[in-house]
Amino acid sequence: MPAVTPSELATVLGSGLLSFPVTAFTDDLELDVPGYREHLEWLSGYPVAALFAAGGTGEGFSLTAEETDQVVRAAVEGVAGKVPVLAPATGSTRNAVAQARAAEAAGASGILLMPPYLTEADQVGLVEHVTAVCAATSLGVVYYSRANAVLHDEAVERACERSANLVGFKDGVGSIEQMTRTYARMGDRLTYVGGLPTAEVFALPLLQLGVTTYSSAIFNFVPQFAVEFYEAVRRQDRDEVYRRLNQFVIPYTRLRDRTKGYAVSIIKGGMRVIGRPAGPVRPPLSDLTQDELAELTALVQGIGATA
Repeated sequence: MPAVTPSELATVLGSGLLSFPVTAFTDDLELDVPGYREHLEWLSGYPVAALFAAGGTGEGFSLTAEETDQVVRAAVEGVAGKVPVLAPATGSTRNAVAQARAAEAAGASGILLMPPYLTEADQVGLVEHVTAVCAATSLGVVYYSRANAVLHDEAVERACERSANLVGFKDGVGSIEQMTRTYARMGDRLTYVGGLPTAEVFALPLLQLGVTTYSSAIFNFVPQFAVEFYEAVRRQDRDEVYRRLNQFVIPYTRLRDRTKGYAVSIIKGGMRVIGRPAGPVRPPLSDLTQDELAELTALVQGIGATA
């Protein structure tokens, strides 16, 4: 697609539903680029604002640097200009800088800056991390605030003052107080993205805090349901939101919560249910059992979802 400026990217991100496609693997856990590209082609046919390649749902933590580059390039090719593709910047600051530059060279439209690997850091260090990555690219950058990289409102302001291309803040914490402080301080300077697992559960209350969009993992295998759910959230149709929560989302989260790591595994299970398998998950994750797949199948059939 034509080059997207950071400000244009911010507007696009806030205008519709976002999603993180799963990364396709073969049965022997090798990268399946044709399968991944086909999945992106299918997803980009639905009204989604942007897709994030090699993110958490895409098992980015299990990919080599070379594989990440392959996935980003395949995503850009797969959507064929229909929607923006955002690529990850992960790990150490130097690694994140290198990935941001590689993503820009691959034709990505933006960057999702993930938490640094393992180490704890204070707010000053995190701002330096953000600044270095933003300086390495002309693309718009979305900061993912979670785990060991939670950025508080004062630090968010400092990071924005330093980097004009820091255009998004993805919340992976779910603290009403923190989100309120950040929005009160920054207002519309940023686009705010809901980033908690199964974001649909939090979508309606977070909308009141300025979080106009979220990343939907279930969009991978029930895209029509996910889009309709998002539309109900945006028009603040509480009855419809809670009907769909009870119908599918809450039972789905109960199944997701049975085993650590199932937030990713259940998505690949859903892909198998609808007849669009994307292969197994890589260790250290584990796949759903056959009984759990049967439960998921019943949930999917209950909403009339098909491939």
